Amino acid sequence: MMQRLVYISLCLFVCSCGVSRKNSTSSKSRSVTVNASEKRPHVSVEGTPTKRTSIERKKNTISISKADEIINTALTFSGTRYKFGGTTKKGMDCSGLLYVAFGEHDVSLPRVSYHMAEEGKRINVRNVEKGDLLFFKTSRRSKRINHVGMVVATGDEIKFIHASSSRGVIVSSLREGYWNSAFVKANRIL
Repeated sequence: MMQRLVYISLCLFVCSCGVSRKNSTSSKSRSVTVNASEKRPHVSVEGTPTKRTSIERKKNTISISKADEIINTALTFSGTRYKFGGTTKKGMDCSGLLYVAFGEHDVSLPRVSYHMAEEGKRINVRNVEKGDLLFFKTSRRSKRINHVGMVVATGDEIKFIHASSSRGVIVSSLREGYWNSAFVKANRIL
C-alpha cells in the first residue's frame, strides 16, 4: 500500500512538472504546441526558451491571444444563473462576469457596468474585435448604462457573452432586436 502511494505521488509530481509557465503582463499571447507523440500540450510564453527545437515549435503551434483566454474564462460560466451582485458559479450579474473573467488574466476593471463604460477607448461597432466590451441601456427609467457584454465572435454577426437577468450567462447576437435597440457603445479594453 505504501509503495502504491509513493508511486502515485511520484507520477503526479512528474506529470505536474512537465509544463512550466512564466507570468508576463507584457505578453499578449502564448503558444501551445502539441506534439503528436504526447498526450498533453506544451505551453510556453512568447520569448521564453523551450527545450524543443525551433522546427518542433513552428510545427503545430497555435497562438492564443489574451482576448481568447479571457473569452474562454467567461465561457466557463455559461449557464450560471443570474444573481445581482454575484461573482461566482452560484450566480453572477453582467458586470460580475466580466470583472471575474478579465481579473483572472490580470486586467483590472471596475465592478459595475456604467463605470466599465468609462474605461478603454470608444470604437465604432463596425470595428469591434473579440474581447471588446458592448454597453447597453436596458431601462427606460435610467439614463445611464446598466448592462455590459463582451464580444466573442465577429464577422457576419457580432456575438457577445453576458449575464441576462432572465436566462443567466449566455451568448447573444447584436442582431437580436432587443439588444440592437438597447446598444449604446463599444469600448476596447485590451
